[in-house]
Amino acid sequence: MAEEQSVIATMKRGQAAGLLVLFLGPAIAVYTLFSIWPLIATIRLSSYASQQDGTLLFAGLSNFVTVLTDPGWRGPFLNALGNNVVFFLIHMAVQNPIGIALAALLSLPQPALRATYRTLIFLPTMLSVVIVGFAWNLILSPLWGVASGLLKAVGLGMLFHPWLGLESTALPTLALISVWQFVGITMMLIYAALLNIPEELVDAARVDGLSHFRIFLHVKLPLILPTIGLVSILTFVANFNAFDLIYSVKGALAGPNFATDILGTLFYRTFFGNQLQLGSPTMGATVATLMFLVILVGVMAYLFLIQRRMQRYSF
Repeated sequence: MAEEQSVIATMKRGQAAGLLVLFLGPAIAVYTLFSIWPLIATIRLSSYASQQDGTLLFAGLSNFVTVLTDPGWRGPFLNALGNNVVFFLIHMAVQNPIGIALAALLSLPQPALRATYRTLIFLPTMLSVVIVGFAWNLILSPLWGVASGLLKAVGLGMLFHPWLGLESTALPTLALISVWQFVGITMMLIYAALLNIPEELVDAARVDGLSHFRIFLHVKLPLILPTIGLVSILTFVANFNAFDLIYSVKGALAGPNFATDILGTLFYRTFFGNQLQLGSPTMGATVATLMFLVILVGVMAYLFLIQRRMQRYSF
């Protein structure tokens, strides 16, 4: 590494710039083409209004005012935003603690077949979301699903309800299905962080007589807090970009009665239209821009309020 740095330091500016263009240019070009430019185009489109003849007229921030103040837009937007918050909080309260616990158990020296356990837990992550949604829709169906029969077989048949068909339980049920599918990612990220902890620290704590639980609580957990923070912000971004699971199970209308509607499905209906409304690219771009702003504010809050405090725990 030192030799490479010395070689780079002795290069002329033109040669160094050429290396940067050679190695970073393709990545920057692809990122600009597929991420930055669509984002700029979406924000630009949100500042226009569609006329009846199909032409676009510059409207400034009027579309945002409409979405946030007009009763016909404000209600659906706040409903989708609130459902997105609930969707995210369920993941934070269920997925991440379970992922941390599984990673902690797999990092112990005793478990046999740990590679098999890791594979089985991570396997749902590799499945298509459409397949997962369709499969769970069949499993939980009150007509032909196996969930009702399994609960009756163990004497808990009275607990079964059409969870995906009730407004009060549809969104939490979909969130738990998402947790089942993606808990393996959380587990693997935390597991990798646990493996990077210096073994000398764990041995010293073990010599002092600490149990496995206390070693994890007082030694390992503080050292993996930065990784937990990273997993949390990745969960936040993924949940506020969620769309495919809701759409594959409940469709674009996100029923029942929009109880599972989130920002992603609201954007889809607004941009492309459905049986209840015509599509509006400009209003769809407005909803997408508001989604981007929500995610941006959340990420910035994490970076400036939490990430700085967690740096002292890194190793």
